[in-house]
Amino acid sequence: MSLPITVFIAAKNEEKNLPRCLKSLEPAERTVVLDSQSTDATPQIAHEHGAEVVQFEYDGGYPKKRQWALDTLDIQSEWVFLLDADEVVPDALWAEIRNALSGGAADDAYLITKGFHFLGQKFVHGGFSHEAVLLFRRGCARFERLIDDPSGLDMEVHERKIVDGSVGAFDTPLIHEDFKGLEAYIERHNQYSTWEAHLRKAYLDGKTYGQESVEANLFGNTQERRRFLKKIAIQVPFEPLLWFLYHYVFRLGFLEGRPGLIASQIRRHYISHVRAKMYELRQSEK
Repeated sequence: MSLPITVFIAAKNEEKNLPRCLKSLEPAERTVVLDSQSTDATPQIAHEHGAEVVQFEYDGGYPKKRQWALDTLDIQSEWVFLLDADEVVPDALWAEIRNALSGGAADDAYLITKGFHFLGQKFVHGGFSHEAVLLFRRGCARFERLIDDPSGLDMEVHERKIVDGSVGAFDTPLIHEDFKGLEAYIERHNQYSTWEAHLRKAYLDGKTYGQESVEANLFGNTQERRRFLKKIAIQVPFEPLLWFLYHYVFRLGFLEGRPGLIASQIRRHYISHVRAKMYELRQSEK
């Protein structure tokens, strides 16, 4: 029996990742691929696996792709599940979801860990996996409304969910593994760093991330703690080095061998790029 869940998969040119994702979604009542004008076989693959395809054209501003889908599409199911094309839902997680939804006392939203896989390896150490609100009752969660994003990204990336109601958590992580290679991975992070540079500058200038955002709270849920720690980190000297040490040493990323070193270095470079772009933004104002 299918679960009353509509799955939204954000996609653009995801032919290498999408088949694995779609094959893991059989328990869901409905699957919709939110496509950004892919030029590869993404739409055909979606149709072959019984998923709907909705094309999204971004005009800038708010909302971006996922919030647009939540606001615009006809969602009949009680629950919504947000996934990326490079994520797979294992059977054990579906079992947890089924138990929670059929138990009669389900929370309004659920945190799910994005289990980090990198260079063909499942990471146990390094602290690269993180929780996010991905499953929620229809109408009970929405994305933060942050600054207008000049980076051109049409999809929410690091925006959190604001939940109206209780938040639970599942133990089994998603399998988060990208098969498009390091070039695509690094290219995406270059776009993300532009977005984050503008976001950080907006916060440092006005002490706000935007019109509506998750509150920073050291003693709150995962999203609130991450926001609190981020507000501290962006003002600390030598932040790129500290992130490298956090992942590689403190969180034992070195135990993952060469992939752990590479992942920690990429994280360091990402933060370096963010801070460099922030400097450029400030220089352009003079």
